[in-house]
Amino acid sequence: MKHLVNVKKFLRNEDGAVTVDWVVLTAAIVGLAILAFNTIGDATSDMASDLAVDIASQ
Repeated sequence: MKHLVNVKKFLRNEDGAVTVDWVVLTAAIVGLAILAFNTIGDATSDMASDLAVDIASQ
């Protein structure tokens, strides 16, 4: 019975909802950062390869 009271108290409390919001926002930011780093890393790698070919052909 005590667990049911705790669950009801938790559902009425908005702190849990705020925590979920922050977790979702943080996950979205981390996901976008990973995407950006991968994109920048790929572009940098391609540019470095092109530069190496240009230097080798000199």
